[in-house]
Amino acid sequence: MNDTYCELCFRPAASRVHDGCQQKIRQNLLDLPGLYAALADALQPTRRGDGGRASSGRTAPIPCNLEALDLRARGGIEGVLATWSADLCEREQWQLPQYGTVEAAVQGYADILLRNLTMICDEHPAVREFATEIRQIAGQANRLVTGEKPARRIPVGCAQPACYAVLSVTIDTPGVRCHGCGHQYGHTEALQLTPVRAAA
Repeated sequence: MNDTYCELCFRPAASRVHDGCQQKIRQNLLDLPGLYAALADALQPTRRGDGGRASSGRTAPIPCNLEALDLRARGGIEGVLATWSADLCEREQWQLPQYGTVEAAVQGYADILLRNLTMICDEHPAVREFATEIRQIAGQANRLVTGEKPARRIPVGCAQPACYAVLSVTIDTPGVRCHGCGHQYGHTEALQLTPVRAAA
């Protein structure tokens, strides 16, 4: 019987990370440089309710999307990719490349992580945290670019005996660990947990 489970989705797996889960990380890394560039449009006043019409009589402050600004600034998308690239280079005793602009850094660090993604999935002790951070930053950027609202979080009860913890899941939750008893739920199991009412 196969007792090996994917580190990301907790389903039985022949490898440490399912091919499908690894492909999702790869796609997010591939998307991030394009999302970074597309976020420039989210900064424009025409995206914020006035349809691009100039106000008459006085000058109003430019309605800049601060969330998009944060993601495009050094420490936003660049910061997430740089942190994981620095961690990888330190572990492998490689020289971390330096880039002149934030845009060049986003592309360069994404490339480093892409080239070494199989090794990260096979060996990195924090691969789940890596996958989660890359997924979250890509999802945040994508929502700002497309205007899509984030997935609604649903409170559900842990199904383990004598555990009364309430967990939070979304339709795309890859898996969740109960903070009460520590039980791991895969994607399908998490979506089958019983919703609970929030306290009035």
